[in-house]
Amino acid sequence: MKRILLPAGGAILATGLLAAGLAGTAQAQSDVASDPLAKTAAQAAETLDFWSKSNYAALKQAVAFNPDALEVKKIKSGGGYSSDTKPGAVLPIGEEKKVTVKTQNVNLPKTIGKVFFEGRDGKLYWCSGTSIQSQYRNLVATAGHCVYDIAGNDEVVSRWVFVPGYYQGKAPWGLYIGKQAFTHYDFDVYEDFDRDYAFVTVYNGIGGTLNKPKQVTKAEFEAYKGEKFAKDVEVSREEYRKGRLDPKTTDSYWRQKGSKAELAGPDYPGAEVTKYEVTEKQYKAAPVGKANGAKFGEPVVEHVTYKEALAYKGPGTVKLDQNTNSTITHYYVQMWYKPGADKKFFRTDFFTVVHEVKDVGRLGDNVGGQGVAWNQPTGKYVRTFGYPAGPHPDGNKPYTGVTPKWCYGKTQSKVLQVPARKVEEHQSFRCAVTAGYDGGPWLYKYSNAKRLGYVTGVTSLIVDTDGNSRYDTITSALFDGETSAIYKAAAASWSGKLIP
Repeated sequence: MKRILLPAGGAILATGLLAAGLAGTAQAQSDVASDPLAKTAAQAAETLDFWSKSNYAALKQAVAFNPDALEVKKIKSGGGYSSDTKPGAVLPIGEEKKVTVKTQNVNLPKTIGKVFFEGRDGKLYWCSGTSIQSQYRNLVATAGHCVYDIAGNDEVVSRWVFVPGYYQGKAPWGLYIGKQAFTHYDFDVYEDFDRDYAFVTVYNGIGGTLNKPKQVTKAEFEAYKGEKFAKDVEVSREEYRKGRLDPKTTDSYWRQKGSKAELAGPDYPGAEVTKYEVTEKQYKAAPVGKANGAKFGEPVVEHVTYKEALAYKGPGTVKLDQNTNSTITHYYVQMWYKPGADKKFFRTDFFTVVHEVKDVGRLGDNVGGQGVAWNQPTGKYVRTFGYPAGPHPDGNKPYTGVTPKWCYGKTQSKVLQVPARKVEEHQSFRCAVTAGYDGGPWLYKYSNAKRLGYVTGVTSLIVDTDGNSRYDTITSALFDGETSAIYKAAAASWSGKLIP
């Protein structure tokens, strides 16, 4: 395996990257690059809020990561692969005691999911990834370019989370926020795709009910400074009368309006107040108190889609955001009426938006974890998994990215070379998937019954080898002895809980 040497006087990696007790040479230790993702509870909380608010709207808006920098035009076959150390492996979670099971079924592993992150361009992306074996059952394997920015600034991406079993905005096993990323020094510094892999420690999963509306009194609504909204409901005359008289219904605001109602003042006998939407400028200029034109509660922020925000024509303030969440802020003043002859009856309910989250435990305890193996022979059958979604070079888009797909085949005996990405030794095999599949695991000796195997690579590049504008081959960095040192450093790193 090639080595990219540091220039004279180059920086020396900080000590302490490898956990105590892990064996390895000084050379192996110098290969490890480690960078924080969300190293504090406050940073993790912000990441959770970003992805989870408005019913996981940001997760739904993310797209498959497929930057122009990954377009590959020239590839060629190299010689055979020679290992740098002896073959090695760690067992999958649950396989520490082996049990022999024979089956012919093809089952998707519980360990796979989507990796979500915000790129340095401010856009939201996803790749594929998998849970793997580790000391604290807290480790995810994916492609290096799904964790580290490849725009040349040697930084990690932002707001990195792993969602195993992701399906259309749902997180059945919870969200796992990345704490620490580990990769090879040559990928971190030189963007050498011969080392396009990363191992990420994650905090315990976060689950429960997010963005839950909680009905409150009008006074509580006005005092609350967080996200909130009000909803008008038309009711019958009987419900209205009961609501006005029953002290148990004071959490809602009752009123009647007539089709021929006339504007009145708050002192008029029987006068009813309603809200009237105005511009932000008019709201700020409005007085406080009980008068026509006085402020009616605090502004209400409504989270909407980008298209809904574009279509809005009212007086509220619109904030457009194609990548995450567009909002409309509504401003209301009071309008007092004396009821008309044709009465309608309404109840206004007030809500605050709260989060009732909980710690759902460690990643590996919930979904298991694949084993990891290095210096395995080429020319062996592997099964790969991922979520393809991007188009082929000719524009054809056969996948949606909604559900995971798999490929099965024998890796090529000769390595693949891609000069544009500094690739001298990639393993490869035929698999006609598209962007979004990158980062997904290559599983050797995969058991369909147990849904477990050994990760010997992760999808790096998706290429068109015959020039027909259709992707037909996927590649992966070779997992060797240097990879094992990086994996072991990550596998011995603790992350912990976010919720006590």
